[in-house]
Amino acid sequence: MMNIPKIPLGEWINVLVDWITITFANLFILLTNSIEGLLDAIVAILSVGSPIVLIIVLALLVAYTSGWKLGFFSVVSLLLIDNLGYWESSIQTLSIVLVSGLLTILVGIPVGIWCAQQKTVNRIVTPILDFMQTMPAFVYLIPSILFFGIGVVPGIIASFIFAIAPTIRMTNLGIDEVPKDLIEAADAFGSGKSQKLFKIQLPLAMPTIMAGVNQSIMLALSMVVTASLVGAPGLGADVYRAVSQIDVGRGFEAGLSIVFIAIILDRISQNLRNPTYKHIIKPKVVFSILALLIAGTSIVLAIPLGDDASAIQDENSIGAAVGYKIIGIEPGAGIMEQARTTVKEYGLDQWNLIEGSSAAMTTELKKAYNAQKPIIVTGWSPHWKFSSFDLKFLEDPKGTFGGAEDIHTLVRKGLKEDAPGAYTILDQFSWEPKDLEDVMAYITGGMSAEEAAQKWIKENPDRVAEWVDGAQKANGESIDLALVAWDTEIASTNVIGKVLDQNGYDVSLTQVEVGPMYAGISNGSSDAMVGAWLPSTHIEYYNAYKEDLMDLGPNLRGTKNGLVVPQYMEIDSIEDLQK
Repeated sequence: MMNIPKIPLGEWINVLVDWITITFANLFILLTNSIEGLLDAIVAILSVGSPIVLIIVLALLVAYTSGWKLGFFSVVSLLLIDNLGYWESSIQTLSIVLVSGLLTILVGIPVGIWCAQQKTVNRIVTPILDFMQTMPAFVYLIPSILFFGIGVVPGIIASFIFAIAPTIRMTNLGIDEVPKDLIEAADAFGSGKSQKLFKIQLPLAMPTIMAGVNQSIMLALSMVVTASLVGAPGLGADVYRAVSQIDVGRGFEAGLSIVFIAIILDRISQNLRNPTYKHIIKPKVVFSILALLIAGTSIVLAIPLGDDASAIQDENSIGAAVGYKIIGIEPGAGIMEQARTTVKEYGLDQWNLIEGSSAAMTTELKKAYNAQKPIIVTGWSPHWKFSSFDLKFLEDPKGTFGGAEDIHTLVRKGLKEDAPGAYTILDQFSWEPKDLEDVMAYITGGMSAEEAAQKWIKENPDRVAEWVDGAQKANGESIDLALVAWDTEIASTNVIGKVLDQNGYDVSLTQVEVGPMYAGISNGSSDAMVGAWLPSTHIEYYNAYKEDLMDLGPNLRGTKNGLVVPQYMEIDSIEDLQK
């Protein structure tokens, strides 16, 4: 069995996804525009007026469905969210969950009905639902990025796929549990399929169906942090940013806000069919008033408020061509802070810096480049994208991205005494940008990071000999190297890890965010890292932890950060974005 060649399943999936992306490109554009339009409309409706307006409406709805105590809790919790500064994020999160929930209802209930009526369909759908519920949620983000691009839409689609199973299952279960004698009586009176469905089965199955909808809404809410990895805004992005920056306070605040919203949505959806005060006010009256409020707000928003010169945008401008979006990476990355400063210093008030991940950014860049479409991304060199695509940095007259940087090696205190050989190798580790780019090119060419590192080491024995010169051999001692999931750090850490391994160390690589990486070195839970971008990108983290770690100096000089565009774009400076 060990001699059987690996089945190229991953390659087949990649080919299939590429074919789907190209073949159904127009459909994906239509879906993206439709979902974004629906989301923007919901955000606009929820944002009308002062926050107190929505707080009162939600509190009254919670009180009506679940009792005055929970209504009072809703007022207090929502006022706290507003006080902590997470109101806009909460509106974004609530809107994302509502869109995901609406999609699960529109698709899940009909599919559940179909499964209940056709046993063959049920036998086919059930294993698919098992697959959807057990597949890690992160996996759904990968094709979603390729199909729908970076931003909120792939997050919503991934949430929808992850959350739809309970609605389908519970709809099927609810209809199946309708007493058979009632169905037989309906048949005896000559009822058709639609009459049985709408007058008997669905009404009796509604409690079970609503339980499924409730579970789907909670699952969609649980995806908000995961969705932030591909640029979805809201409380999930706030939590992700806090994790990246080791900001316990901010993480607790954003997490608490998610808990409050979860409780409110759970109680409303759980008791929607059987409100606490239905004996005082009929549900039809309450829901009619709610529908009128939504309709009235929509009409008001649709009425133009006169000529607003500031709202008139040049459709031929660079901003309009890229949707006033700058595609970024992980929110905790130093380059993202530089990009935020750039947006502020250059007065790019209309522009949005999209948070996500390095992989999402390069995927979006590849899509745009292959289609020869304009795009602006946060970029740094050395990076494999400069050898794969014809790109250029935008000039930065105000120097908001800083000058050239170096990549430093940082180690924990005491490493020199505990592992002198590893300390010597790490201290002597130094190479050129071309070396790093070669390793990254091997990886993007299809090699694993370990294979690429091994290949580079084999091709550069003289350089490696300089690193290990005078280093004491080890006898299986453990060394933990921390890294972030950036292409540069994956390449460099795997190379130095292989060299340490060849020198007798038992090397493990720990992938974390930037903040945890520095914290790990400072508290000794990791031994070293070779990806400290200084003196600008990581300066905030370095200043916070420099007293508890050792800086062995640069292992690579001459890096650069900035905004990057394809060469075919007729733009040369960040100042051009102001036009």
